[in-house]
Amino acid sequence: MEQAQVESYDNDNQNSGYYYPPMAMPRNDKADLLDKINPNDIVEIIRHKLLGEENINGRWEKIKCLQDRALTEKGAWDIANLILAVSNRNTSISKLDDNSIRWRAKRIAQTAQTMCLNNWKEYGIKEASQLRFVNEFVFSIALITLKQPEGEGIRKMIIGTITESKVQSEQTQTDKKGLLGLIRR
Repeated sequence: MEQAQVESYDNDNQNSGYYYPPMAMPRNDKADLLDKINPNDIVEIIRHKLLGEENINGRWEKIKCLQDRALTEKGAWDIANLILAVSNRNTSISKLDDNSIRWRAKRIAQTAQTMCLNNWKEYGIKEASQLRFVNEFVFSIALITLKQPEGEGIRKMIIGTITESKVQSEQTQTDKKGLLGLIRR
């Protein structure tokens, strides 16, 4: 991503007649920003929901009325790990076309379905509605997660933050030069 930004910046500035070396955003700012983009947090929530648990005052507790449809630990972990394939930082800044998104979401849902059918006993599958629920759940999460970067929203936010940091840095340098110029006079 940085290389593309540098090339774009270089192309823009070659036409202006001025060259300004690219100013990279300090590593800590980039890391902080990427740390805030954490789509795999939802995977942990999904795992607990598949276990029939609810977060009550910061603790995950089993909800009695949901236990007859809940998956076992193994089932919840396997399905959550499958969803983790699309719910991660790389996916949130990727750019896929609509056909690729639909194909990938469908494949992930089919894999979840196959996993549930092959491991129905270990996953705690007791009825067909659980299969349908897992299929719809996985397909929806995969589709939404893969479509989220559409229009490059997160990517543009990161580039915008980098650009903003560059402008602030240039402004600080200009202010310092101006102040030194006044002192020298």
